[in-house]
Amino acid sequence: MLFDYPSAQGTPHGSTFFPIPMSMKYIITITLSMVLAACSTAPVRNPQAKWVPSPNRDARRALVIVLHYTQQDSVQESLNTLRTANSQGKVSAHYLLGKDGRLYQLVADSQRAWHAGGGRWGTITDLNSASIGIEIDNNGIDPYPDVQIEALIALLQDLTTRLRIPRHQIIGHSDLAPSRKVDPGAHFPWKRLHEAGFGIWPSGELTDAPEGFDPWLAMAAIGYSLSDRPAALRAFRMRFRAIPATQMQPPEPDDEDRRILYALSRELLR
Repeated sequence: MLFDYPSAQGTPHGSTFFPIPMSMKYIITITLSMVLAACSTAPVRNPQAKWVPSPNRDARRALVIVLHYTQQDSVQESLNTLRTANSQGKVSAHYLLGKDGRLYQLVADSQRAWHAGGGRWGTITDLNSASIGIEIDNNGIDPYPDVQIEALIALLQDLTTRLRIPRHQIIGHSDLAPSRKVDPGAHFPWKRLHEAGFGIWPSGELTDAPEGFDPWLAMAAIGYSLSDRPAALRAFRMRFRAIPATQMQPPEPDDEDRRILYALSRELLR
């Protein structure tokens, strides 16, 4: 306890007590709060080194935005889960987007939320540290309402502009962890997102890939890990062909996969 304000009856014998007006108590309390807040946001300094600050810096920032579905029955249930735990332990996300387009923020953009888990996208292996996580209220079966996608597009516009995240770096949980995850699922409208300027999608008419084209190298160039190729291919087909992950699929890229990958490869080379 920083300050003790005894009553007149409790003043020790022989001591002099000067009562502090309530207005002064309020000023002291506010001042202390400001000092403590300033201390809590001060940069951590190594006591072994002399602090010689440089102005050439900025905050660590996200490079990717990861989209999830909640696979739960309501926003309230998801808010409870994201502030406590699921069957695998404590989880969180930066944002939760309701079916009605209402947006909730649970973790500051500058902080690390626990939403991605193990996986990788390109050279990024700690996605929690390098991403913004958006949970979308959806049970994994129903289509996504228009109002919800419109709100998501508005959020992506804000995040990519304000945090300088590349607009093509919008991925699904299944993209970074294809062996474990299937969200945001085969119903998610990736093409519509791309038409609004986010994520990747093949442009123009699809054409056959030339001889010697390697579809696996193209998948790796996009960002997919090839440590489990069949799983990566399932995630790719779910995103670009709306094929459910539960559907039986050939383990090697077919002609349509190759056409899509060839188109995406050309987009990357522009």
